[in-house]
Amino acid sequence: MRQLGPVIIANLCGAETNEYVKGAVILNDSPIDMIELNISCPNVKVGGMAFGLDPGTSAALVSAVRRVCRHKPLIVKLTPNAPSLSSIARSCINAGADVLSLVNSFKAMAIDTVNRKPVFDYITAGLSGPAIKPIALHLVWELIDTLKESKSKIPVIGIGGIACTEDALEFLMAGASAIQVGSATFSNPHTMIDIISGLQKYMASNHILNIDDISIREK
Repeated sequence: MRQLGPVIIANLCGAETNEYVKGAVILNDSPIDMIELNISCPNVKVGGMAFGLDPGTSAALVSAVRRVCRHKPLIVKLTPNAPSLSSIARSCINAGADVLSLVNSFKAMAIDTVNRKPVFDYITAGLSGPAIKPIALHLVWELIDTLKESKSKIPVIGIGGIACTEDALEFLMAGASAIQVGSATFSNPHTMIDIISGLQKYMASNHILNIDDISIREK
């Protein structure tokens, strides 16, 4: 992968603080470019999202990882299920996060009506894909707006149901510095390549030289 040229980001999740720290130590000395600290995964029984629901718990984990993550930029991936996303974001920034990414999947469930029991082993699981895009877009917009008010210039990576160039443009116009594509690649493995091509065409047709200049026009 390194020979192909892309920036390599490793997503790190754990069941307890020591697991995160041990993973960060290994990744810190690896040839990857960035570490994304996942404190938002709803698909595990312990760890993951449990760290991202409380500002104090989030800050403690980010601080612990930051101490051993000395050579790599640290991204912290936030959960939309937190009672106060802005409070979690600020605690992570103060603890040493270089970048924030959001949103991870929404906590949801399904019931097997034939067997009359929940479909998932842990009762709930993460809802992702196109259904969450409008909500994710709003949360990204809202958080970036809050960070601007506090004069924080930390980059935000937008995530949530992005499946085409139009989706990507919406997140970029909402203020995201970059985007992630997940679910869409299962149905179309070329989604990210198609989006990059679409963004290039959009920029050319609108005489935009830098992707950072994609923004909502002033009224």
